[in-house]
Amino acid sequence: MNPPTMAGWNLTLRFGLELAALAALAAGAWRLGSGNMRWATAVAVPLVAAAIWGVFNVLDDPSRSGAAPVEVSGWVRLAIEVLVLGGGVVALVVAGDRNLAIVFAVLISVQYVTSWSRVEWLVQ
Repeated sequence: MNPPTMAGWNLTLRFGLELAALAALAAGAWRLGSGNMRWATAVAVPLVAAAIWGVFNVLDDPSRSGAAPVEVSGWVRLAIEVLVLGGGVVALVVAGDRNLAIVFAVLISVQYVTSWSRVEWLVQ
């Protein structure tokens, strides 16, 4: 099965969600940290998440450049996405903003529903 195409608006939404997840992970790490470790965790957690997000990919993924520094199966990639994006939702709750967490979760759902052909491609 060939990789599906994705609309430009959907790719833009997806990129915005990726950035928002990283910011949320930083906020959640800040909230859970204390003292000088607060700074370290607020920087390290989103950096690790971004590194994992950027390195482990499915070859020819239409939501990415198509490159896969470390090629993984579609199931693994989907799990990484759920962990990072879902982690952003949880981090917002931890940071004390449940309403923003709900909005973020809805936007993530919209992105996946409107790019369902990519999800099917990943799991096939």
